[in-house]
Parts: sequence; C-alpha cells; structure tokens
Amino acid sequence: MLAKVRSCAVLGLDAEEIEVEVDIAGGLERVTLVGLPDTAVRESSERVRAAIGNSGLFFPNHRLTINLAPADLRKEGPAYDLPIAVAILAATRQIQDALDDAWVLGELGLDGSVRHVNGVLPMANAAAQRSVRRLFVPAVDAPEAALVEGVAVYPVASLGDLAAHLNGALRLEPQPAPAVGEFEAEPAFPVDFQDVKGQEIAKRALEVACAGGHNVIMQGSPGAGKTLLARALPSILPKLSLAEALDVTRIYSVADALPPDAPLIRTRPFRSPHHTISHAGLVGGGAWPRPGEISLAHRGVLFLDELAEFGTRNLETLRQPLEDRVVTIARAQGSLTFPANFILIGATNPCPCGYYGDSEKQCSCTTAMVSKYQKRISGPILDRIDIHLDVQRVPIAKLASLDSGEPSRAIRARVQAARARQAARFASLGKPSLLVNGDMGPAEVQSFCRLDEQGRALMRAAAAQMGLSARGYHRVLKISRTIADLAGEECVQVTHLAEALQYRPRSTF
Repeated sequence: MLAKVRSCAVLGLDAEEIEVEVDIAGGLERVTLVGLPDTAVRESSERVRAAIGNSGLFFPNHRLTINLAPADLRKEGPAYDLPIAVAILAATRQIQDALDDAWVLGELGLDGSVRHVNGVLPMANAAAQRSVRRLFVPAVDAPEAALVEGVAVYPVASLGDLAAHLNGALRLEPQPAPAVGEFEAEPAFPVDFQDVKGQEIAKRALEVACAGGHNVIMQGSPGAGKTLLARALPSILPKLSLAEALDVTRIYSVADALPPDAPLIRTRPFRSPHHTISHAGLVGGGAWPRPGEISLAHRGVLFLDELAEFGTRNLETLRQPLEDRVVTIARAQGSLTFPANFILIGATNPCPCGYYGDSEKQCSCTTAMVSKYQKRISGPILDRIDIHLDVQRVPIAKLASLDSGEPSRAIRARVQAARARQAARFASLGKPSLLVNGDMGPAEVQSFCRLDEQGRALMRAAAAQMGLSARGYHRVLKISRTIADLAGEECVQVTHLAEALQYRPRSTF
C-alpha cells in the first residue's frame, strides 16, 4: 500500500515542496527512512510511532519505507513528523481524505500533540504561490501562516484532531487572518530624542540618516552620548508598511526569533550585537545557513557599539551588504542570499583610552597607539559610511537643565514626509528594492540629484580639497537629496550640498 502527502522545506528564506511517500510491504517490522534526512528527521520514526499509538490509532507492524522527495535535497528539522504520520495513516486506510490539495507540516510530541516549527510564513507563501488550497500547521503557528492570503490555514493541536477532521468526525475551522490595523498605533520607545540633552548636530544628522537610509559612524569620548543617541534612533524611524512588516517577519520566522504572542513584526528592528559576536552570528551561516544579525536588522537599524573592537573579518564582511543590501553565503551544496537592507550606526572611541582630542580629559595613548587603533576600521569600510560625526561631550550646565529638546514624534513626522516624497519619486521606476535615497545607484543619482552651475562648482572644489572618491562623491549627492526632501524642495541646492559635505570626514579616521 502506498500513500503520498505533500509538505515543504525551507531553504534560506524560500520554501520547496517535499513529497512524503510511505510504502507498506510484507515482512518483519522495520522502518526505513530515505531522502537525505538529517538526524532530527531520522529520529522522527520513533516520535511518529509513539504519537500514533497514543492518539488511539494503529501503527502497522510491517516493513515501512518512507521516502522524502526530491532525494537530492537535504531535509532537516522535525517539521516532517506530522506529514509522515498522516502518510502512514493514509497508507493503512485510517484516514479517508486524499489531501491532494493540501500541505501538512508540524513536529509531533509523544502524546500526539503538534508543536511549533520554524519558517511557517515562507512555507505559507510558497503554498499560496503553488495554488495549494489547504495548509495544516501547528495551532501555535496558525496566526503567522494566516498572514498569507490565498490559502486556508487549519490549526492542528494534535494528530488525533487532524485524523478526525480528515475522516469527517471533527471539523477544524480555518484560522482567520489576524488584524493588521494596529500599525497606526503609537509604539512605545525606551528613549525619546527630547530626553537627549544637547547634541543638536548629531540629532540633525541622525534625522537625515533615518530619512534617507544613510549609514552613520559616531566618534567621541566615553560618556559623550553616542550609545544614547543610537538607542533613541528607533523613535524617529518611519512606521513599517505591511509589505515591509511581512518581509521582516519572514526573516524572523526562519530564524525562530518571532515573539510567541506576535505573529507579525510591527516595529522596525533594532539589533545591537556585542563586539565578541562570531562571524556566523553577525553575517549568518552554519552547516545550513541561517540569517545573522545583519539580516535580522533588515528594514531597521544595526547598531555596532565599540565598532573598532569588532573583528577585522566581521567588519570587512560588511562591505557587500553595505553596498548591495544583501549578503550571500556560499557552501559546498550551494549559495543562499539573505536580505540585509539596514541602516548601520557605528559608535567608536578615537583611541584605546578613549580621550584623544577630548576637551577636558587628557589622552594617555601614544601617537602610534592612536594610529593603530584608528586603522582597525579600514578605508573601504569608512568610504561606505555616509555620515561621519564627531560627538563632543555635553557641558554639565546643559545636562542639568530642565529644558526638553524636540520630541521624537515631531522629528518622525518630518522623516515620514521625506520618505513619502522618495517613494513617490521612485514609484515609476519599477524597482521594488529602491525605497530610499540611500538605495540609489549611479543612474538614479544622475537623474534625481542634478546640480546647477553653482552646485557643480562647489562639488568640484570639495572633491579636490577633501579627496572624494567616486563613491564618496555620489554619497554626498545622496545625502544632499535627502536634505532637500526634508526641506520639501524639488531640486538640490547649494545649501543642501554644504550641509551634506559637513558629514564627510576631513581626515583619515
């Protein structure tokens, strides 16, 4: 007797259909599992045997051959428990539904309960694209899968419930799509810009960075406020659109980082890994690659505090995502590409002791020590940073003042208005990945950052005096375009260029 049940596997952020075939033949009882399974999949036969028995169903005492097709695709994780069990029940005629239009996935407990699995959202996306009508998933994952339109998602709490539903003895109701109207709600942020005393120049620069998706590096003495400024940044980021939220949620689903009570990520990510993080933890990787911190920061902020303390290999790997907004991880079996479109905020001290150039405390480092410390961040990485800030210490009198600065809500309103202008400008280009000025390529820079004669003269002088590379020249134009958008101007003017040039480094950092 032969039975087939369809399921799926996650590869990177995409899903591939898997066909679970079960054949029951005569002979002594034996279970053979083929199809390139990993250890977790090979162990599924014992979980399935116990789950079927404890659900009041019959496990055949014959020779079983279980094949997971295609055979050249490695299968990993416990998500195949439920489809294997259902295929065995179908092969022994214990269920009547043919399941020709359905996908089944889920991990089984020994008592027959169905447990959470990773990557349900990309699996549901793949099911909808392949015109699958029904998707049976663990009950805890059903709200996440129901975010996808075009497929009926059935929450399954136990193997017994699913068998009863497929036999018509119990009716499982499709999971309703979760409401997404709460996107308009005002989120709570731990730090508001009005709580940051002084640092008006830095606040303005971070506003420009959020409006145009520009990367920032902040240099200053310990305690000057670099970390506080970075942690206040999420409060001025524009709200996620539904498309962006689904994009981010897909990554968190595969990484198994979704909060248990939130099937949809509603706020922009803010990731702040420690400088001792491994290369795989930052970039992504593993035997079968998983998203790293730079992908978990997609559509949000990646904050690298003590930037110079990160390993050279980790910093140099940032070159591709900073330029291409994706990261590609190659393995012998193939390569996977993860999205990595984030705003990089780096904070670093100018020297090992931290007080080189400080106005109040004397530096104890030698010139050689300062030079060696500053060279930990390479020139190519610094050239990919749009905005360079020197964060000075705030006077005590200003810290003790009871006056509050401009609230984040007002700044965020300007940022959202600037992003709306950019979205309208790029809408006709047909490039879904082009959302903000920081994403522009040379062609878009030439089209949307045109200068008058006075502006071209200023840029020629600045390029000669500051030694701008071609990349640095384009980055100045992108920043000036963002400044113009914040001002509501159609054309880039000299004043916008002058402010953008102030954010470029004047000497080797």
